Amino acid sequence: MLNHIDVNKIIFLDVETVPIVYNFKELNEETADLWNRKSKYIQKSQEVSVEEAYQKAGIYAEFGKIICISVGYILDEKKGRKLRVKSFYGDDEKEILTKFNSLLNKTLKDNYILCAHNGKEFDFPFLGRRNLINGLKLPSQLALAGKKPWEVPHLDTMDLWRFGDYKNYTSLNLLAHVFNIPSPKVDLDGSKVAYTYYEEKDLEKIKTYCQGDVVTIAQLILKYKGEEMIDKEMIDVVS
Repeated sequence: MLNHIDVNKIIFLDVETVPIVYNFKELNEETADLWNRKSKYIQKSQEVSVEEAYQKAGIYAEFGKIICISVGYILDEKKGRKLRVKSFYGDDEKEILTKFNSLLNKTLKDNYILCAHNGKEFDFPFLGRRNLINGLKLPSQLALAGKKPWEVPHLDTMDLWRFGDYKNYTSLNLLAHVFNIPSPKVDLDGSKVAYTYYEEKDLEKIKTYCQGDVVTIAQLILKYKGEEMIDKEMIDVVS
């Protein structure tokens, strides 16, 4: 698996999102009506009200925003492989995306591919859609129009684990467990990100959680390739 992929040309990433406002009642009338229509399936299948369904608004690019993008890339050094991790985070989504795009366009350029867990279903399209909503030009790794499937510069650790079985969903936590990848000790999961952001106002905690997922994704790719994981002391978090 992945023998043809150079791990030094991969950008590992994770995106954390929240609803554009914390509570359904804070939406203006038009947006509230559009959410009601968008969430009909959630309301019906889970037997919840439109207000309760709004807790899932953060996973939809039309009703959510990005508050953190963490990225990682592997470097070869004399002491061995190093994983460098960096985050773009805050309240200003446009600024977060602008800095992320700059990393891709100016620093790393288009010879790198993007890798995320469930990235094809969530991270990559969410990034693309929110770039457009913010009036930003898509970096080449997200500009997919006209590209053939084999030309798309994306890897998805969940998709790779499927081995063609499209009924299968496997969480990053479960894969980390079965591959004995150390898990960062952060008391947070995806369902609590909005509360942590709006109620606790703890972006640092969200950033740490996001970075932990990036490290896990990078280690998982190495496991997929049958290679040694990167030692903890060789993981470098930069500001």
